[in-house]
Amino acid sequence: MKRSILLFFITFLVHSVGFSQTTTQYEISFDNAVHHEAEISIHFQNLEEKELEVRMSRTSPGRYALHEFAKNVYAVKAFDGDGNELKITRPNPHQWNVSGHNGTVRFEYTLFANRGDGTYSQIDESHAHLNIPATFAWARNYEHRPIEVTFNVRDDLNWKVATQLRHLEENRYYAPDLDYFLDSPVEIADFFLRDENVDGQTIRMALHTHATEAEVDSYFEKVMAIVHKQRDVFGELPDFDYGEYTFLNCYSPNASGDGMEHRNSTVVSGTKPIDQPLEDYRISTISHEFFHIWNVERIRPASLEPFDFEEANMSGELWFAEGFTSYYTGLILARAGIITEEQYVEVLSGGINFVANSTGRNYFNPIEMSYQAPFVDAARSVDPTNRENTFISYYTYGSVLGLALDLSLRDLDGDLNLDDFMKQMWENYGRDEIPYTIRDIRAELSAYAGKEFSDDFFDNYIYNSKLPDYQRLFDSIGLTFEEANPGRAVLGTSISINNGIGRLQTNAIVGSPIYEAGINRNDEILEIGGALLSEVESVDEILSDYQPGDTISIRTVRTGEERIVDVELVADPSIRTSVNREAESRLAEKRSRWLKSM
Repeated sequence: MKRSILLFFITFLVHSVGFSQTTTQYEISFDNAVHHEAEISIHFQNLEEKELEVRMSRTSPGRYALHEFAKNVYAVKAFDGDGNELKITRPNPHQWNVSGHNGTVRFEYTLFANRGDGTYSQIDESHAHLNIPATFAWARNYEHRPIEVTFNVRDDLNWKVATQLRHLEENRYYAPDLDYFLDSPVEIADFFLRDENVDGQTIRMALHTHATEAEVDSYFEKVMAIVHKQRDVFGELPDFDYGEYTFLNCYSPNASGDGMEHRNSTVVSGTKPIDQPLEDYRISTISHEFFHIWNVERIRPASLEPFDFEEANMSGELWFAEGFTSYYTGLILARAGIITEEQYVEVLSGGINFVANSTGRNYFNPIEMSYQAPFVDAARSVDPTNRENTFISYYTYGSVLGLALDLSLRDLDGDLNLDDFMKQMWENYGRDEIPYTIRDIRAELSAYAGKEFSDDFFDNYIYNSKLPDYQRLFDSIGLTFEEANPGRAVLGTSISINNGIGRLQTNAIVGSPIYEAGINRNDEILEIGGALLSEVESVDEILSDYQPGDTISIRTVRTGEERIVDVELVADPSIRTSVNREAESRLAEKRSRWLKSM
């Protein structure tokens, strides 16, 4: 969460010199970790003479959907300062009201936690992986109070604590207020620890995984290569609170794949088998999440300030906050030498294909795609949706727009590039933590590259859903942009075959031959072009004998009724990207400046 350095300094000073200040005290123990339980106690003091409203959060920093963390809280009790049990009522599923107290309340509960990722918590005998909103309750009207938390670690399991919270003593930690507390994940385990000083600040990695010391050393070198290359983009690291930044990495068979940014730390998790070498595991997620310390944590959309822990958080700027960060994810890996230039350029086609060939652009522009986050950002629902046709991830959409903006700037006179524009956003908004709007981005781009350029980019690609001319942009920098499968005929919607019956893998894609033929996801496809699907392994075997424009018959069954339709095949729209090694020298030089950040 956004906090000024001055606030932290004042809070630290008041706390450290011993002035009287009411602090909320938390304590957590893990005696029943084998069954994924923790026992949690919260000590509230100096309360007003009214009901105490204790809540679990419904969402978490870095997430935009609701997650209803109260569902894993039970055995709730409350006591006053004399140890008398107090009455608890439930006004809603997320809250416990405590009445009849004498100004002091000890609130106790049991937490069940068994998902180790960036959103939830996991407790077992390998670790206590704690996302704070999924773990700790809090009280309304007392969010401003400082917090101290004691982690009663399992000494028998050699557990240690890693977190961005300020260390006080032993296993006791401090947060200046609730916002900072809820934004401070914790990994408690027998982890590897590495650190390096960069510009007077400590970059630390706590890595919980099965690996050798040599593997961890090699991995940390790559992490630090990412840190340095990203610092080069912005010209400096942020001033981390307490002068520290911590990677909280958990790669184990019981963890789930995720990455989640926080103000001075990040959680990166993955389901890594014990015997799998560490190598570059989840390294792209490391790149993505660290870039967020500038872009989203400090260069922060006004729509996410303040972050609401009780409702979904909607932002129209995610194409920039998440999408441009996704653009830099792979680019930084190439600049750091973790992947080759050829590897980076070749994967660019994936995002461009996804966006260019998606019908979602007919329904929403990048801003409106960003608005969909509360429905798609790890949200859970059981009713089917039509997102194959209506939605493009703002991560991917924003990434290919970031690519287009970078290459467009580099094609102008004046040595312009996206690195320097991001640095300008950092200097004008991020460094002093001034929340921005979409209009602010447009104004900054106008100041950087001119009003005509900025208006063209925003009017066509942000407020509208037009597609940049990637062919021209790739040509301008010595890259190849070409058909991936010339002459290949397709049906436009993927079909899988199981036990001789074909079914659409998704809803029929709007405008595809399958869609126009009226075939839907519930249909059983028995025969294509006279070939029984029971006699082939894939539909591609059949289509390889046809050309775009050919007509082919498809036999289907729907609710017991057989139907035969004729379908006109279309050309595969996929493109392929690669480095053009025969490009003239001036284009190769431009490409090198881009990929090497020269």
